[in-house]
Amino acid sequence: MDNNQISQVDANKKQYIVVSIGNEQYGIDIHYVDNIVRMQKITRVPKAQAYFKGIINLRGEVVPVMSIRLKMDLPDDEFTNATRIIILKIEQHGVLGIIVDEVKEVVTLSSNEIDKMTNDVKDGKNSFINGIGKHDGQLISLLELNSIISEKEVV
Repeated sequence: MDNNQISQVDANKKQYIVVSIGNEQYGIDIHYVDNIVRMQKITRVPKAQAYFKGIINLRGEVVPVMSIRLKMDLPDDEFTNATRIIILKIEQHGVLGIIVDEVKEVVTLSSNEIDKMTNDVKDGKNSFINGIGKHDGQLISLLELNSIISEKEVV
């Protein structure tokens, strides 16, 4: 198999980390995930947006943390033993942590298991979803990370 054939196989399949936020399951493209850490003390930053929870110190690196629940107009986070901060590395935005209620599993979805969202459904929470994945009879809303964090103002 040459490199061109390998990239076509890879292009058909993507891995997602499945997380729960509220009562729903969401998929985060594993390509963007740098780390998953337990909930820790978040230092508030004055005059930041409500969904911007503050910053954490992760091995000497200051990482901004946002509440994906508040960003999607859901009730505020309730921290439990299952709550995690997913550290994302996104080229244009650098490092960012997002709070999720629980990390479930890693799934591999091929392109025929993903229904893309149509562009005319860009209102509110739906603009944060770029597709719906089907895995083991469950629907997983696939997060469009760039639209979630693009409004994030740099502190």
